[in-house]
Amino acid sequence: MRYLEEHEWKLASRFLFMSMALRVIKHDLTQLQQNTPFKINEPYIALLKQIEKKATNERRNLQKQMYKEKIQVITAEKKESFTTYLFICKGREEKRNYFNPAIRKKVESILNEWFLEEKERDDKPEKKEPLSL
Repeated sequence: MRYLEEHEWKLASRFLFMSMALRVIKHDLTQLQQNTPFKINEPYIALLKQIEKKATNERRNLQKQMYKEKIQVITAEKKESFTTYLFICKGREEKRNYFNPAIRKKVESILNEWFLEEKERDDKPEKKEPLSL
């Protein structure tokens, strides 16, 4: 039975998966800074830092909304192929099971969303001054 309202569940699940995606970004950033998998690492590091900053701000805003609406997300149980999360909102509790590969896909889609937003931001035409010779 569903105890959370749709908007409460969407807010909490976005926060949950966004937190995981942010953890992936931080891990990848650390790996890039410690190792040198590319000939030139700096553009990748800069891109990941931009995305990390944006994601952190979005996550902070979600956290504020969740605090206002008294919503919490807790990892209840982790098994080989499933993870159970407990969603708590205003005294109501709801457990949801997620297939671990489905979690990975959701996190991947959030990462893609962030990368595409960053690309679109970079693709916007800016008013550039003509080069003077």
